[in-house]
Amino acid sequence: MDLLLPLHQRKQPASWVAIGAFDGVHHGHQVLFRHLVAGAHQAGLPAVVITFEPLPGVFFNHQTNGYAISSLEDRLNLIRDLGVDDIIVLNFTREFADIEAAVFMREVKNTLGLQQLVAGFNFALGKDAAGTVTELQHLGEQLGFLVHVESPVRVEGKVVSSSNIRKSLREGDIRSANAMLGRRFTLDGEVIHGEHRGGKLGIPTANLSIARGRLLPANGVYVTRAHVGGKTYDAVTNVGVRPTFDNPLPAPRIEPHLLDTQEDFYQQQLCLEFLDYLRPEQKFPDSQALVAQIQQDIARAREVFAHEP
Repeated sequence: MDLLLPLHQRKQPASWVAIGAFDGVHHGHQVLFRHLVAGAHQAGLPAVVITFEPLPGVFFNHQTNGYAISSLEDRLNLIRDLGVDDIIVLNFTREFADIEAAVFMREVKNTLGLQQLVAGFNFALGKDAAGTVTELQHLGEQLGFLVHVESPVRVEGKVVSSSNIRKSLREGDIRSANAMLGRRFTLDGEVIHGEHRGGKLGIPTANLSIARGRLLPANGVYVTRAHVGGKTYDAVTNVGVRPTFDNPLPAPRIEPHLLDTQEDFYQQQLCLEFLDYLRPEQKFPDSQALVAQIQQDIARAREVFAHEP
């Protein structure tokens, strides 16, 4: 099956496997991967992860903007950092989505020598998501593999899930999203030229080109840290359309103001960590009022930085 060529190219006599989108590689995913790696290695077997690109949620909802918590590169790096031995990325297409769960799991068993599948409590795969964990346990009895189902992980009373993290980000609740992620939410992109409005106001910003499909937090002003050129800078970041000016942007833009530096970083990659939310984006009567508010934002951000590692 050409659709499963990357799977067939990773032939294994035996392995433990986890399958899923794993968008964000959040705290719940991290627990799952640690159990996968510990169990596989104790059995003397490799820990293998199968994931998808594009994300099934993007494919089914035809969403090009505002969905993915993490880029594919970040997803793979985060998974590798947890000790997984091999990651197989399958192209998620209509043809792939129509594969029955039993057919897919048979291929995984035959190709990777699947001994144990480690799955989240809400996991399902295959056509019409018919391959629930209960169905997979039945398939395991037929095909000769075990299924270990991870219990839900809760943080601050919330079940940790990619959908709950997306909800928190869309509401601007960065601290809740970060708690569920188990790290700070990040966005990265190339610094490109904009209209240089910030520079004219004495508060220059780095205009970030964000990959299509990445989820942006709610419009507003955030306490952030910028990693660029091998250095880290405290920053205040506006996410939004700049309503104070005559021609608001057609889509939100990410514009960090890096504190205590006069450098520009054009054509460099910048990674932005989100620490906290300061206020919603708002329209001011004039640019002087906007600058005065930004100075207040910077002062508040410095107070946050004083208590953040």
